Amino acid sequence: MINNIAINAIRYVFVDFVADLLYWPIWWYSKGLVNTAKFCLNKAKDWQEKLALLVWIKNIFRPMFGQYDWESRLISFVIRVIQIIFRLILFLVAIIFLVLVFLFYFILPIVIGLEIYNNFWSLFY
Repeated sequence: MINNIAINAIRYVFVDFVADLLYWPIWWYSKGLVNTAKFCLNKAKDWQEKLALLVWIKNIFRPMFGQYDWESRLISFVIRVIQIIFRLILFLVAIIFLVLVFLFYFILPIVIGLEIYNNFWSLFY
């Protein structure tokens, strides 16, 4: 019984843990990167749905509240243009943030590796 526990512990430490540690960079830049890209795209779609930007663009020339006189049409058009501009700015800010999240995910291991390398070699100088 003791022999099995020791063998299982050694197997866990040297096989599973080391294999996971060596597989991590491959996973980070393959499946992890794909998962992060899907996350960012889904969040972009969510923002587009929350802001309803396409609905505002589609109805830009339709008068609000069923008022078909020229004053109401003009006011509706101006208000919709302002809404579209404001919502487009919010959407672009969200997209820029999501691109930064994706780039941060991509660059983080490289930066950490360079810092470890620099700190390790600074011990010898």
